[in-house]
Amino acid sequence: MTLTKSTFTGLVLEYDSGIVPPPYSHVFRLALDWSKGDMIADLVLHYTEREDLSEEEILDEGFTLNDDYNYQGPLNSVWIKPLQQLYEKTRWTNKDIEEGGITVTPLEKGKDEGVKIPSDQEEWQLMAQDLIQAIYETVKKEAPLKVNYRSVQGDEIIDCSLTVHFSNREVIFEIAGKSRQINWEYAIQLMKIVFTPDYHYELAKEEAGKKRGAYIDCGDGFWHELGKGVVNIDPSFDAVSKIRKGFDELISE
Repeated sequence: MTLTKSTFTGLVLEYDSGIVPPPYSHVFRLALDWSKGDMIADLVLHYTEREDLSEEEILDEGFTLNDDYNYQGPLNSVWIKPLQQLYEKTRWTNKDIEEGGITVTPLEKGKDEGVKIPSDQEEWQLMAQDLIQAIYETVKKEAPLKVNYRSVQGDEIIDCSLTVHFSNREVIFEIAGKSRQINWEYAIQLMKIVFTPDYHYELAKEEAGKKRGAYIDCGDGFWHELGKGVVNIDPSFDAVSKIRKGFDELISE
């Protein structure tokens, strides 16, 4: 039976990080059910193979001593349509994922319709990460992602910010005391580019620069100058220029 978005009423996403070493290695099961209209999420997230690591080794990587997380409750139904659209366009494969990956199980009226392996692993893994982030925001475990940007041209200083609300798939752009909602996909692509280059924290400042240039704060309170404190990793991909272009387009709208 081929399920379309009109017939299946839920999905189960299961992920294993595979050969990734601890403390990063983890598994999760995320069940999503909208059979009654609203979205209900059931998440079980577990970090694996940490038994042989010292507390210091775990903490030094930016983790805590208990990063496992369980959640069962509502999630904004705005996520239903993107899940349906991704499912419908996905090509499936019979290849095994022994070294880690994600599987998708559609549900029809609560009935398991069989495990599927998406060919485009990255797209489904990103979707799952977005959904988990949405859960974290919903329960106030984490705040929305906010990136601040400053453009200095001559005597003109332009400050703006982009706040990504995963909980309801809204992105708010603020400039000169005004705010507007912008396209989700545009913002997510821009955020991916923002986190692509190398950030040199030894050059970071606690305040944005006032000399000609562009400056960015990725939400941790440290300002980096594009082209100096933020540099491209891959010479074939000019992420720094793309960051400038993305924010300049938002500023000029």
